[in-house]
Amino acid sequence: MPDNYDDIKHLTRPQYDDLHSMSMSDRAAQFSPFAALVGYDDAVAETARLTDNRAVLTEDDIFELNVNLNRLLDSLDEQPEISVTYFVPDEKKSGGRYAEKVGTVRIYDSYANELVFTDGVRIAVADMARLEIR
Repeated sequence: MPDNYDDIKHLTRPQYDDLHSMSMSDRAAQFSPFAALVGYDDAVAETARLTDNRAVLTEDDIFELNVNLNRLLDSLDEQPEISVTYFVPDEKKSGGRYAEKVGTVRIYDSYANELVFTDGVRIAVADMARLEIR
């Protein structure tokens, strides 16, 4: 089977006096992919990122949380170590995630209704789902 390019295979590339030849990296850059929609991949990734909904606590859960919170407030002078599961709202979309903090509570800020840990972390009582005194 004859090759269709037999008539031009022996020819060299045209050379022009007023244009310098392009380097191999510049030549390759002509064919590299580019992002036609800047930020599209980030938007798709953000949409695909899942968040949790805030759970609605039952009356029993609320009662247990209140009992443990009152026990904690009564023993703040002893600075007991506690474990708190709390909801962290997402900054970019609805929902959020649950996180757990283990540490020692320094004070209860009654004005902001928050527990303040010795490392400076503040957790709102309204965001708490579970509280355990260790």
